Amino acid sequence: MTADETADPIAISIAEAAGKIESARAKINLALHVLNRRADGYHLLDSVVVFAELADRLTAGDSDESVVEIGIDGEFADDLAETTRPADNLVCAVADALIRAFPDRVPGGVRIDLTKNLPIAAGIGGGSADAAATLRLLNRIWRLGLTMPQLAELGASLGADVPVCVFSRPARMQGIGERVTPVVTIPAMPVVLVNPGVAVETGAIFRRLKPAERSPLPSMPERAMSPMELVFWLRKTRNDLFAPACEAAPVIETAVRMLASDSDCMFARMSGSGATVFGIFLSIDAASRAAERLQEARPNWWTAVTWTEGS
Repeated sequence: MTADETADPIAISIAEAAGKIESARAKINLALHVLNRRADGYHLLDSVVVFAELADRLTAGDSDESVVEIGIDGEFADDLAETTRPADNLVCAVADALIRAFPDRVPGGVRIDLTKNLPIAAGIGGGSADAAATLRLLNRIWRLGLTMPQLAELGASLGADVPVCVFSRPARMQGIGERVTPVVTIPAMPVVLVNPGVAVETGAIFRRLKPAERSPLPSMPERAMSPMELVFWLRKTRNDLFAPACEAAPVIETAVRMLASDSDCMFARMSGSGATVFGIFLSIDAASRAAERLQEARPNWWTAVTWTEGS
């Protein structure tokens, strides 16, 4: 009797189903320095990024035709539908790009169901994380054999945040997002994410940023940091998009101030180009209590408690 004949068919079925699912985890810019703007209009960045357990979910299935199909559900599916046609979603762009790049290795069409749990245009990489997750998912189910750096290189043409989202690990992103370096000193942390219900378009925020020569991130400690040590380091850093984002949507500053003023919050800041704000806490219980207080005060805001993965 072979090993295949003795294998548990239920276990095999579960493993196959799991292989068709990929998480697109929320990206949080702990610090975001915008150094200057190049002649071609792109800005040079220096940012430290972590990823939360909270995520969109992608599930791949067979398509009856040699085309890419997408289905969208979840809490923020309607918001996405208001701004983006399904065929224009980055998920479809990724699948189409892989089909064009590897026509002899792609077995046929695919249907991807996207469960949209993250708010859109929110500064936590929702669309970029979805694109990166699609790269990982299709690379696996189509058995393309591409390495993570190769997937990141493919993703760079889709957006500045896609390469770092491909790795989905604590990292420093530089250049226009194409230079991704793992950071090995970041602790896991309980965080509260808050979005005051406004969508902020990244390009518009960058256009509001006044030209200047700005300093890069300060040196990071070479040894593993505790959450408190990380907070001390973060206090020496910036998010250079905060001021222009607040000009576009003043409620962002309100959200930061409310979260920062919570007695259990160690540090609060806007992520990316906004409008989502994150707060760092010492325990998940403290984070949950803060989220409850904030929800009572602002019931129309999106509030979530999650963990960020450490190095």
